[in-house]
Amino acid sequence: MLNFKKVLFGAAALTFALSASAGAEDKILIGLVTKTNGNPFYAKMKEGAEMKAKELGVELQSFAGKIDGDSDSQVAAIETLISAGAKGIMITPSDPKGIVSTLEKARKAGIFVVALDTETDPITAADATFETDNKLAGELIGKWAAATMGDKAKDAKIAFIDAVENQPTVDWQRDQGFMKGFGIDLKEPNRYGEEDDPRIVGHQWGAGAEDGGRTGMEQLLQREPEINLVYTINEPTAAGAYEALKAVKREKDVLIVSVDGGCPGVKNVAAGVIGATSQQYPLLMATMGVEAIVNYVKTGAKPTNSEGLDFYNTGVKLVTDKPVPGIDSITSEEALKLCWG
Repeated sequence: MLNFKKVLFGAAALTFALSASAGAEDKILIGLVTKTNGNPFYAKMKEGAEMKAKELGVELQSFAGKIDGDSDSQVAAIETLISAGAKGIMITPSDPKGIVSTLEKARKAGIFVVALDTETDPITAADATFETDNKLAGELIGKWAAATMGDKAKDAKIAFIDAVENQPTVDWQRDQGFMKGFGIDLKEPNRYGEEDDPRIVGHQWGAGAEDGGRTGMEQLLQREPEINLVYTINEPTAAGAYEALKAVKREKDVLIVSVDGGCPGVKNVAAGVIGATSQQYPLLMATMGVEAIVNYVKTGAKPTNSEGLDFYNTGVKLVTDKPVPGIDSITSEEALKLCWG
């Protein structure tokens, strides 16, 4: 597990070194391209990037898709940044595979590309990646759910409310991590939906939003009214799923697990809406991304990956007020000191 304090100390040391030389050269333009501004996760990412850009004396231009999955707007943003002479681009790709040709164009123009939160496909399409270990994030909530259900886990009726149908890397990684943690046999290495475990009621796509979570849950309940475990791609989706369960008076006997660790989601853990979530750190991703670009422009040095991984792991913690033996976790009270949104 990543030592969060050590990362912050290292980031602070790098910031000091960069700050000493900021302003001595021409202004550096950096672009941030997120999936959508509607999700607090990406709002916090933008906040972190703006804060670090100001601190280092560089210019930041921010762009976002209209909704999660809007790759066309991301392509247009990258084209704009190429024309503007950007030195670096940070992106949370909506279509990790489809965006590759546009990123290749940016890199050929001398732009340093950093993927945040969601890796490109292949991951080598970006010069560096800062993200949560999303498989581990899913695995933690899967293990917690299995341990919490105990003997009932073998007969669980599981609903999955994922992100979008093209299954970006962050989507299938979390999904498959959950299945691995829960003890479901994985069929496809980089996709979900091919499993034949009878406990799986089905998959729906909520686009990472509360209304999508509500609709997805309604559709899955029509298929199987006795669902007793719900996995959601993120906490806004979980909030919507809970409202759908509440409408049919099932909210007290269905376990919901999720990923994000935003303040609204952590409060929902405290309120019993979400049983457990995996907390990630978008502000850290963005600040480290800005630092990596500035450092590359000034020195030519690229950041190193975490040991054993092909990306830099910015950390993940299981958040629950109902801990189980053998799985490290923090309480909602502790998580509120680290949350965002």
